[in-house]
Amino acid sequence: MTEPGSASVAAARAGATPYVDPARVRYRQRKAWRDAAIGIVSLIVTATVVTLIVVRTPGWPAVQETFFSPEAFAESFPGLLEAFWLNVRIFLIAEPLILILGLTVALVRRLLSPIFLPLRIIATVYVDVFRGVPTLLVILLLGFGVPALQLQGAPDEVLVWGVVALVLSYGAYVAEVFRAGIDSVHPSQRMAARSLGLSSWQTNRYVVLPQAVRNVTPPLLNDFISLQKDTALVSVLGPIEVLRQAQIDASFTFNYTPYVAAACLFIALTIPMTRFTDWLQERQRRQRGSGFAT
Repeated sequence: MTEPGSASVAAARAGATPYVDPARVRYRQRKAWRDAAIGIVSLIVTATVVTLIVVRTPGWPAVQETFFSPEAFAESFPGLLEAFWLNVRIFLIAEPLILILGLTVALVRRLLSPIFLPLRIIATVYVDVFRGVPTLLVILLLGFGVPALQLQGAPDEVLVWGVVALVLSYGAYVAEVFRAGIDSVHPSQRMAARSLGLSSWQTNRYVVLPQAVRNVTPPLLNDFISLQKDTALVSVLGPIEVLRQAQIDASFTFNYTPYVAAACLFIALTIPMTRFTDWLQERQRRQRGSGFAT
């Protein structure tokens, strides 16, 4: 007696297209549309109820005027948008440097030869220290401490040291992400590569690192989402980025709507990155479930 579905399995193994029941496909499509409609209606009802509860509270008029003033928003937004470009530039400069530093530290920590012991110790101490010290404290120490030393040839621009502090702080986290990705590659991959005549460097370059980077791409994107927000910490050194500009506007008008406008700018940048990370994670999950990866 033939088991149910055995014909489809045999056809799939033979390379033929398995039979798909049109009725089952239509049922799944209708169920997907129904679930989506129920979810949207539930979301709308919940948002409406929460909004009604908030706007009916006694203090809502004062909160609306202080934090959600349309006039203050329109007046401060152009200046905030211009200042936000500094945050974007800090992010774009720091991100590739963090990737390079993190990958270098991760590779150094995996050097097994005894001659590289001093480098491994330095890399380990670096990761332990900068993962343990708050990013804000690193920015303050480098931004104010290094220029005060008056070192010959060292830049005295506090913005430069703010970027360096972000790179050092996030580089320690990214190094651990890369190291976890390298460790996630099965040892059989290395042995297979070496059996084909590849050197240790070629094995890492062509076999291990591509798989490791693919495995850790979603966690890396999450770190960079956090980095984009933490660029605002550089404001403690004095540069007029979006947070400092919002603080200046609020101090003149005694209205905190500029802070809300600054938050909207960060949200507008981080939400697409977050959704892309979610899509990438779901894509990798489906690939692992289907037994192949592209």
